[in-house]
Amino acid sequence: MAFNPTAYFPKVPAVPNMPIAPREWGPSYQDQFSNILRLYLNQVNGLLSTLMGVRGGRFLSLPFGAFYDTTRLTAASTTAAYTMPISNTYATSGISVVSGTKIRVSAPGVYAFQVSVQLANSTNDTQDIDIWFRQNGVDIPNSNSRTGMPARKGTGQPSHSLMTIPFIVGMQADDYIELVWCTSNVGAYIEAYAAGTAPTRPAIPSLIVNVAFVSAPL
Repeated sequence: MAFNPTAYFPKVPAVPNMPIAPREWGPSYQDQFSNILRLYLNQVNGLLSTLMGVRGGRFLSLPFGAFYDTTRLTAASTTAAYTMPISNTYATSGISVVSGTKIRVSAPGVYAFQVSVQLANSTNDTQDIDIWFRQNGVDIPNSNSRTGMPARKGTGQPSHSLMTIPFIVGMQADDYIELVWCTSNVGAYIEAYAAGTAPTRPAIPSLIVNVAFVSAPL
């Protein structure tokens, strides 16, 4: 069953229908008006008390996204940069993947990215893979990370490395982020693995990306 975050939120009070004032003022109208307004304000006060409490943050609906990909990515050249595809969505609200590679936000703000990439090296030498962030088609300065991988373990047995990258970036509505990579050797690549047995274990995606809204625009 799909996760429905709104099922856990407190309900927002409906705006009351205020009574129409009579041509001549009377205490019954004033009492009715005051009772309706008091009930509404009590509901608003209860909602604010819930949100402002110690655990009030659990009721807030903030943009987030959890995405992954299971594509094996290889490079045709060591002098070219490649954008990484993102083909699967685990859960999302206010953040989407468009054109296969672009993580787009619908609300302006500061966003935290947490990226995990599964790397492999099939060569007999150590190799490097660089991964960086590109915003609206422009490389973000100082956003690159590099991982060096040891030589392969043996014939048909590449070495493995997991690259994790945290990054925080300010974004406007409809801005997008792409993940870009390059390699020092075409024998070093980004890999995915099927679910395993003995013991039974989940598949390994080539890419996992989690995005969370952390602040209003600075």
